[in-house]
Amino acid sequence: MYSPLIQKLIGQFSKFPTIGPRSAARFVFYLLKTSETEVKELEESIQQLRKKVKLCSFCFNPFEGEGELCPICANPKRKQPFICVVEKEPDLEAIERTGQYKSRYFILGGTVARLKKDDMKSLRTKELIERAKDETIKEIILATNSTPEGENTALYLERLLAPINKKITRLGRGIPLGGELEYTDPETIKSALEGRK
Repeated sequence: MYSPLIQKLIGQFSKFPTIGPRSAARFVFYLLKTSETEVKELEESIQQLRKKVKLCSFCFNPFEGEGELCPICANPKRKQPFICVVEKEPDLEAIERTGQYKSRYFILGGTVARLKKDDMKSLRTKELIERAKDETIKEIILATNSTPEGENTALYLERLLAPINKKITRLGRGIPLGGELEYTDPETIKSALEGRK
């Protein structure tokens, strides 16, 4: 059995998304072997993260800097009539890396698993409805993941946003470049056929 302090830290690291007790224990033992300087740098980085990083008042993207808007939302060239709704921050980054999308985002803050009420409460749906009601917004792109939770979330949002009477679209789904039909699952082929150009 680990000492109470080690056990406590393992418990704290286990609260991180996708980190189980075994990975958390590796973090703790890594820290025990790390130099005092590196530990202090880590402590300082965490403190600076909490002090300097804030959430954008429009899309909830974390950023450092002046004002209430992140660099994407503050950019006048990005004020086009679209909002791309993503589940979480890494999804926004993935779309940005493509260089194809040139408007604003909205980070929902999670997904709903089988439309559970607790999951729904944690989403920023009130804020999304408020953004969608803006007259300059003509289309809402639901960029949720192709997982059961992502699909449930997209369906939930479609119903929630329907009364606003805005165009609601979803990302096309299909066979990845280089993929072969022979090795593709039936749901992906079905999605590719439905989303054909």
